[in-house]
Amino acid sequence: MALAPSVRFGVLATLLLAVAEPFGQAHRWPELHRRYLNGWGQVKLSYDYVIIGAGTAGLTLADRLTADGKTTALVVENGKLVDSPRIDQVYSGTAAIGPTWSYHINSVPQVNLQNRTTAVLAGNLVGGSSAINAMMTVRGTSEDYDRWGKFFSSNSTWSWEGLLPYLKKALNFVPPEVTVAEATNITYDTSFWGNTSGVYAGWPSFQWPGLTTQIEAFQDIPGVEFPPDSGAGRAGVYWFPTFMDPNRVQRSYARTGHYDEINRTNHEVITESHVTKILLEDGAATGVVFRQTIGNVTQLTTVKATREVIVSAGAVHSPQLLQRSGIGPRKLLEAAGINTTVDLPGVGQNFQDHPMMFMQIILGNFTVHPSPTDMFGNRNFIEWAQEVWRVNKTGPYSMGIGNAAAWLGMPVISPDRFESIATKLETQDHAAQLPPDTDPTVIAGYSAQMKDMAASIRSSNTAFYNHVLTGAGSSGTLVDLHPLSRGTVNINTTDPFGAEPVVDYRALSNGVDVDILVEMLRFTRRYFFETRLREYAPRQVQPPDSVDAPADLAGFLARNLSPSEFHPAGTCAMLPRALGGVVDEGLRVYGVRRLRVVDASVMSVLPGANTCQTVYAIAEKAADLIRADA
Repeated sequence: MALAPSVRFGVLATLLLAVAEPFGQAHRWPELHRRYLNGWGQVKLSYDYVIIGAGTAGLTLADRLTADGKTTALVVENGKLVDSPRIDQVYSGTAAIGPTWSYHINSVPQVNLQNRTTAVLAGNLVGGSSAINAMMTVRGTSEDYDRWGKFFSSNSTWSWEGLLPYLKKALNFVPPEVTVAEATNITYDTSFWGNTSGVYAGWPSFQWPGLTTQIEAFQDIPGVEFPPDSGAGRAGVYWFPTFMDPNRVQRSYARTGHYDEINRTNHEVITESHVTKILLEDGAATGVVFRQTIGNVTQLTTVKATREVIVSAGAVHSPQLLQRSGIGPRKLLEAAGINTTVDLPGVGQNFQDHPMMFMQIILGNFTVHPSPTDMFGNRNFIEWAQEVWRVNKTGPYSMGIGNAAAWLGMPVISPDRFESIATKLETQDHAAQLPPDTDPTVIAGYSAQMKDMAASIRSSNTAFYNHVLTGAGSSGTLVDLHPLSRGTVNINTTDPFGAEPVVDYRALSNGVDVDILVEMLRFTRRYFFETRLREYAPRQVQPPDSVDAPADLAGFLARNLSPSEFHPAGTCAMLPRALGGVVDEGLRVYGVRRLRVVDASVMSVLPGANTCQTVYAIAEKAADLIRADA
């Protein structure tokens, strides 16, 4: 029986960690100097800004807002400050994913996935999810970012043009080594990148030789484009960098880029501190209350914010915190016994993540030396790779996840069916795709999104299909980049202040998602069997090649789809309030002064890409917005 994607990720991480462990034990990791508070007794009575969450967005904001040496900020983090080679190492890729540094949350049973539940992964440590992700440095297409602003006006700065400067500012791009780029035909264009950030977009010193053949096979498919750079804002097949410091050959993330090298008296972080509530007085946020346990003593501490409270707790915990503070759907808050300060129906709604599924097609005559499988099956290869790494930090151990992928629109992957799928979405009853008690404003926002998605299905520059190439002569995980189903993240009404939120992906609740996923399966088969790859004797294993009828493929999805690629978003959406929005274009929470949300929860619609690079850009833009209002 095939493993579910979330299980396979854990197995892969364990195997890779086992391979890498001898090096991890032998290497010494330098002690870094950092400024953080050991307990509540060191917290000042007030700061200019109190930031909730020391993750991707929170650390970026704290760094930028305190750079003048005068503005004070306290970052309150639920997790710990963690030093571990499992986080820093590149060659194990996703080895840090797991319960050790993540919140322990499971979704509710998913009705359309045979009542399966799934782990809801979000980083619970300084650095947040940027510390445990797969390090894929990818941004969406221009249409993905133009879409956000269009819900407000044609003049919105939330657009490709308006966000590109922040995408560039967020990362320090280092080109690949010339020999590697020439050997594998890696192309890049530095005009789409910056070089001033402490967060690096770097490249491995090794790529599997078979990747070039797999990339070239896409030339046999009409309509596939090959953008010159992953940052060009175009769908297609391309190489992309890794969140890696190329000098240290270590993970580069929010902590290394926006915390470790900072030692300012106006910038403080307190860890293992759980914010329970945002203080609201006369319609404004004035501070927070957080809980910290040291030994057997638990203390509630209040800290004031003289300018703003900024919520950067992520798409799972930011809506929970707003709801706990009396900001959210009135019916939900009343059921939890919480007084409603602002009836904001969109809080916790519009929940999105990237569904993924595993399809296995093997090229029988495809030989790569050295093969990725040798990392597990050939001890001589392991010893060789470790020795190369010890000497000069090059070779396979400089690579976590592969650096080439296809990001394709529906007209490319389904030229015969994309129009009928778009029409089906356009004409459906959008309210019927949401829970029966959904607020009319949230329904209006969902309808506006679906009309835009119908147009996007007709566009070749909104990528729905993602297939990361392995170089090993086989397919792997396929990702639906623009799911149409919407879920919820709400407080547990029976224990709103003690329990984790109730997470419901509502996977495949919009049946058009099934239509799109079926086309993704069919396209992957076409890629292997109807291009030059057919010369390598492809063999379909998962699902069996006999499974071809739409109903049978839908059954395969119900048994195998994971509703999450660990990219939660959308639960505090940046939309007009009339469309169920939670924050405006300044990321200010409707109905409350001096309160913003800055993290993936503000994305009204997921970009067709891994979310990390986009979250950095949102935080960079937010820092300018906040300073402008100070």
